[in-house]
Amino acid sequence: MKKKAAAGLALLLLVSSVAAGCGEQPKTNTNPAPGSNTGEKKPEAKAFTVSLRHTQVRDDAKLRLKLLEDVAKKMEANVPGLKVELEGVEDKVNRFEKLPAEMAAGTPPKIFDLFGGTDTQKYVKANRLLDLTPILSELGLKDKFFNLDEFMVDGKVYGLPTAGFVEGVFYNKKIFKELGVEVPKTWDEFLAVSEKAKAKQITPLALASADGWVINMMMNTLWVRTAGADSVAGFLSGSKKWTDPDVLDAFKRYETLVKKGYFQEGNLGLKYAEQQNKFRIGEAAMLFDGSWANSAVVDPEKSKIPNDVGFFNFPGVGGKGDGLINGSYSNGYGFSAALNDSELKAVKEFIKLMYSEEMQKRQLKESGFLPAMKLSDLSGVNPIVGEILNAANAKQFPAFDSVVQAKVREALEAGMQELLGGKSTAEKVTEKVQKAQDDANKDTKK
Repeated sequence: MKKKAAAGLALLLLVSSVAAGCGEQPKTNTNPAPGSNTGEKKPEAKAFTVSLRHTQVRDDAKLRLKLLEDVAKKMEANVPGLKVELEGVEDKVNRFEKLPAEMAAGTPPKIFDLFGGTDTQKYVKANRLLDLTPILSELGLKDKFFNLDEFMVDGKVYGLPTAGFVEGVFYNKKIFKELGVEVPKTWDEFLAVSEKAKAKQITPLALASADGWVINMMMNTLWVRTAGADSVAGFLSGSKKWTDPDVLDAFKRYETLVKKGYFQEGNLGLKYAEQQNKFRIGEAAMLFDGSWANSAVVDPEKSKIPNDVGFFNFPGVGGKGDGLINGSYSNGYGFSAALNDSELKAVKEFIKLMYSEEMQKRQLKESGFLPAMKLSDLSGVNPIVGEILNAANAKQFPAFDSVVQAKVREALEAGMQELLGGKSTAEKVTEKVQKAQDDANKDTKK
C-alpha cells in the first residue's frame, strides 16, 4: 500500500509540474508549516564519540598538542555526529602501564599513541590492532612514508609514525668558540672539550636522570659504538652478553664521565625537562638528546641561546659502530581492531588529516619534529633542522627499548641511576642487566 501511495504522489507531482509549465505558475508557500519537510534539511547524524589517547602533556609539547586539537576539530567538522574525546597521558605511563593493561583487557582507546617494534608485534599477536594496509592504499598514502618497518608485521602495517628522530649532541657554539674547541670527532676530543668546559665552571653535559630512560639515550649510543648495532639482537638471541668486553667498554666510558664530574650536578633529582632548561639558559656546553628537543632549545621566548645552537652525531670511539646514529620512526599512532563503521570513518579521517603535507610541515616548523613523510617543501624551517638532517644521513639503528624486554629496560635504568649515584660500577651494572636478560629470554621461550 505504501508503494502505491508513493507512486500516486509522484505521478500527481509530475502532472502538476507539467500543468504549471503550460499555464500560470503556482503560488509558492513562503511560510511552510512547522515540521514540514522542504527537502533542504538533512537528517541529523547519530552522535558518537571516538577516544584519542595522546602523550602531549609536557610544557614543551604545547605546540604539538595544538596541532592535534586542530586535527580533532577538523575531524568533527568532516564526520557527521563525531565527537573526539582527547585524553592526555604521560608517555611512559601510557606505554608501560595503561596501554598494556587495556590491551590485555581488550579495551584500548580507538586511537592511541603507539610504539613500533616489540610493542606493535605483541599487540598484533593479541589481535588488538587495526590492519592499516588497505586504508593506506585507499587514501593514496602507501608510498608517502620514509619508513614503516617498525609498524609492520608479516608484511602488513599496524601503526603510523608521526615523526622521525635521531639522537645526538646539541652544543652551544658560543661556548665552544670561547673555549677554543671544535666539534669533537673522537672520544679523546670529546673528553678534552668536557674538561675545558669544567675548568671554566661550565657544565660540560646537561643531564636530568630522575627518569631512567633519559640516561640510556647516550648509553645506547655508546655500546653500539663499541659493540656494534647487532648487539641488541644478540642480547635477545643469547649470542651476545651485556658482560662481553666490548659492551662493558661502553659502560666504563660512561663511568669515566661520571667520575670526572662532567654531568649536571644533582641530576638524579631532576626531571627530563631540566636538562633542556640547563642548556638553553647557556649554562651547559653540550646536551645529549633527541632531535625533538630542537624546538625548545631554539625557541627565542624560552632560550637565551636561540642563535648559538648546533648539533652533531656522537663522536667515534674506535669501535665497530662508529658513525652510526640512533634514529628511527618508532613512535606514532595505532588504532583499535574493534571499530564499528562510524568509528572506522573517523579513523580514516584522522589518518587523512594527521598524515598530510600541511600537518607534517606544521609539526616540523612549530615543534621541530622530523617529518615521517616525504615533504615537497622544506622552506621556512629553523636552520638547526638542517644540521640535524645532515647528521641523520648516517646509517641508523633503532633504540634498544623498542627491541629488548621490559624487565631488561627496567634493570638497565635502575642500574645506570645507581652508577650515577656512585652506588654501583660498570661491571656490576652489566652483570645485573645480563641477569635480567637471561630471565627475560627464558620467559620469552615459554
